Amino acid sequence: MRILFTGASSFTGFWFARALAAEGHEVFATLQGSADAYEGIRKQRVDALASTCNLVPNTSFGAASCFELIDSQSSWDLLCHHAADTTDYKSPDFDVLKAVGNNTLETDKVLKALGDRGCDRILLTGSYFESDEGAGSGSMPAFSPYGLSKTLTSQIFRFHAENHGMSLGKFVIPNPFGPLEDPRFTAYLMRTWFAGKVAGVNTPAYIRDNIPISLLAACYVSFARGLQSGQGFSRMNPSCYASNQGDFATRFAEEMRPRLGLACELDLAKQTEFTEPLMRINTDDVSNWPGWDELAFWDATAEFYREALSKD
Repeated sequence: MRILFTGASSFTGFWFARALAAEGHEVFATLQGSADAYEGIRKQRVDALASTCNLVPNTSFGAASCFELIDSQSSWDLLCHHAADTTDYKSPDFDVLKAVGNNTLETDKVLKALGDRGCDRILLTGSYFESDEGAGSGSMPAFSPYGLSKTLTSQIFRFHAENHGMSLGKFVIPNPFGPLEDPRFTAYLMRTWFAGKVAGVNTPAYIRDNIPISLLAACYVSFARGLQSGQGFSRMNPSCYASNQGDFATRFAEEMRPRLGLACELDLAKQTEFTEPLMRINTDDVSNWPGWDELAFWDATAEFYREALSKD
């Protein structure tokens, strides 16, 4: 397939685009900036993609450069819209309407332009932070303003996809972790352990759905490959390690300890504040996914952090 892929410099975007290319698909991966403008872990991801994907710099979804890219090819098979406005996504002041505007800029015209070149399938990345996604406690509202922006983005794409007679697949992401991750929870654990300290877990009671990134990428490729013309709307909500965060941190420590020769100690706090929903998980269990090597994933994760952090 010839694929237009947005958001390839992100953690999940990198793994998805690379996995699609590894399957033999021709991936045109757009970058918002120039390829040499990225820094840190994002630069590592962009540099790694250069040998497997056609990188298209200075191109945002719906911008003039996006239409130039579409026009540069005689045909397209699939749009993978992974990019999303995540500026200050954890802030309660996250600008929902601005984010939705950026995520869906000229959606109708983009889909028409792709449709004119034979594309009738869209794969949209969603989040279990959205309203009514996965399973959880309470009435399942959007998890946050960012989650609300993703909810509205999904609805807008579904509206336009139906109007253009395109199949829309929604791939809902839980909490991915692994090599080349942004500095989030497991990266914090590893930095702390490599510094010889005890890692504190302040919210061990929250029930979340953590998934190895290589497994998530395998699911994404399978879902993309399975999208069919005339299919309408479909969804995949991959789930793996659905548990409270204390148990997940303990699992992570147990996997890293023998591989790294570190103490990997944890201090699980007694959680008393619950400003977020107690539980939010996905619903499609993929823990026994055919062909995925769990041991190899843990080995690769340990080796990545060994190389990255032993230099510090």
